[in-house]
Amino acid sequence: MQSMVKVGKHITRSIACWMIAMLVAVPADAHEVRPAVANVTVTDTQYTIELTANIEALIAGVSPRHKDTNESPNAQTYNSLRALPAGALQTRLTAFAPTLLDGIRIEFDGARVTPRLLGVDIAAPGDLSLSRSSRVHLQGDVPAGARSLRWSYAAEFGPSVLRLKRAQDAEVTAVWLKQGAASEPLPLRGSIAPKTRWQVVWQYLTLGFTHILPKGLDHILFVLGLFLLSTRLKPLLLQVTAFTVAHSITLGLTIYGVFSLPPSIVEPLIAVSIVYVAVENIFTSTLHAWRPLVVFGFGLLHGMGFAGVLQEIGLPRSEFLTALVTFNIGVELGQMSVITLAFLAVGAWSRSAGWYRQRVVVPASMAIAAVGLYWTIQRVVG
Repeated sequence: MQSMVKVGKHITRSIACWMIAMLVAVPADAHEVRPAVANVTVTDTQYTIELTANIEALIAGVSPRHKDTNESPNAQTYNSLRALPAGALQTRLTAFAPTLLDGIRIEFDGARVTPRLLGVDIAAPGDLSLSRSSRVHLQGDVPAGARSLRWSYAAEFGPSVLRLKRAQDAEVTAVWLKQGAASEPLPLRGSIAPKTRWQVVWQYLTLGFTHILPKGLDHILFVLGLFLLSTRLKPLLLQVTAFTVAHSITLGLTIYGVFSLPPSIVEPLIAVSIVYVAVENIFTSTLHAWRPLVVFGFGLLHGMGFAGVLQEIGLPRSEFLTALVTFNIGVELGQMSVITLAFLAVGAWSRSAGWYRQRVVVPASMAIAAVGLYWTIQRVVG
């Protein structure tokens, strides 16, 4: 029995060291690979596409398997493209245009058409630590008598969001597609059958969960900071509850357009929240009265961060509340998965051990604080 305990402690220490090493080595998420958004407008005779995408990532061949461009073996190429002035990048895009157009598949009644490249809007390089979204303008002719449209985006380009606006519609039909997936044929006239409630539930539940695991590294580190504070369940539940209530409030308010802050303010403050919880973990093992209140305040910021992905993809008008609630549930399931994995990795074996705080909590919190501080500086000054 004693030998099993020793083996368990050894495994725990090894896992803890591995977790700390991963935290220190992890890259910042400022170069996050986000889905392309295709705003497609169709009239009786013509269609136009405004594609918002990270052009540098496409040209450099950054695989959508990587959540961050820094993880790609082509990161150096990407970074050099990221530093190019708008005119120079436009020249590179012109050369890349045949590949881009080949990866965009537009079908009318099952027959593929190829759009024309009209131009591109590219911002100045600005903060090189942040990804740059460009807008590519495409245009083409609608075949006479066409009844339906279908969209797909090459798997090597990553996921996409189709936002279809027909001339006779007051609202936009939004479809979120994983890499390589094609939309259902969407009718050009008449009503578009909305997704069933269960389809909406599954889509936005999945979207919320994957926004945490594996894509939400900053949110993961914040939740780990909450987990590390104490060996007792009650402090963790108080913090998680405060965080959940807060981010649910601002997620809803931001989506409904009641209140929001620009990412240039929200993202640095999210990084500050990571630093705060980690540093406090180093100096105390007690849940002070102010900690849940501070966590609640930071939760308000994280909620605005969560809203960003929903604003990109959009919410179905017919199931707006269903999508909003299930996305939030998906976020919660992602957060609880992080806590469960952390508990299985280090908590189940060692949270009651005398050395747990010295060998797990303090080193892990120092690593989390270092990453958060790096992000804070990077997001403020670039």
